[in-house]
Amino acid sequence: MAQLRREDLWSLEEYAVRRNEYRAEVMAHKKTRQLALGRHARLYFEDVTTVRYQIQEMLRIEKTFEAAGIEEELNAYNPLIPDGHNWKATFMIEFGDPVERAQRLREMKGIEDAVWLQVGDSERITPIADEDLERENEEKTSSVHFLRFELSPGQIGALKGGAELYAGIDHAAYPIEKFAVDATIKQSLTNDLTTTTH
Repeated sequence: MAQLRREDLWSLEEYAVRRNEYRAEVMAHKKTRQLALGRHARLYFEDVTTVRYQIQEMLRIEKTFEAAGIEEELNAYNPLIPDGHNWKATFMIEFGDPVERAQRLREMKGIEDAVWLQVGDSERITPIADEDLERENEEKTSSVHFLRFELSPGQIGALKGGAELYAGIDHAAYPIEKFAVDATIKQSLTNDLTTTTH
């Protein structure tokens, strides 16, 4: 997928005019890119649309209109856009009660490495977690992680050919049995992939 450039973004004035309609479009799009892993964990898969929205929102909040500031946001967010042979996702652990959340994050240490995806009956794809910064310490894991799932050309070809996509978590404190990913989500994720080898 192409990286975003300054000319791909709207000015603050134009974004103010388009924001409500654009936000509704992005929210509908995001629904096809969220994968619930049980009741308390979720993968939010990024793409050009989700990243562009985040950048526009950040520029709006910070009232940034100078070139240097815009480039800074682009440099921060562009790495979240998948490259055609991978998926990039925010992994969220979601417990509403702060006391329960603190306890569960201690128990779930290492969970970011235990999430997996599987194309058909090929080998499981485990993620490369938190390349930007370490989010786990000696005591607990973080409630937010950034994961990159790398796919082989064979796995990409299989998905394009209609293979099932499965997901799960192999972690003693939060095990999620293998399940088939919803067809709408699978299709949205398959659209991220290109069949050319890298």
